[in-house]
Amino acid sequence: MNFIDAVKKCLNNYANFNGRARRSEYWWFFLFNILIGIVAGIIDVAIFGKGPEDVGILGTTTSLALLLPNLAVAVRRVHDVGKSGWFILIPIYNLILVCTEGDMGSNEYGSDPKRPEMEDEIEAIGKNI
Repeated sequence: MNFIDAVKKCLNNYANFNGRARRSEYWWFFLFNILIGIVAGIIDVAIFGKGPEDVGILGTTTSLALLLPNLAVAVRRVHDVGKSGWFILIPIYNLILVCTEGDMGSNEYGSDPKRPEMEDEIEAIGKNI
């Protein structure tokens, strides 16, 4: 998954807390948030005259606008590892979870987003037996 696809997917699923998200989707969206924050900070300084230490209105607005998509992709990312979304509230452990490779195959939160073709093979094997 590339940068543009990840951002589009996260923004289209801004309030979807179900399913699973790949590591690349999560980290590309994380990078997008950082870049948007930097741009908003520069615009705040240029237009509103706020210093870098001050929180500007544009930075605050963009942070609030991206809060729900951030939470949703984080929950989906933790689902990919097979854990409940509530684990994003544990500071260090959530970092370990979002860096861990997801479960291979389906888990209780959905099918494998990295290998969807594998799901079809497993289904076919199960039907042939």
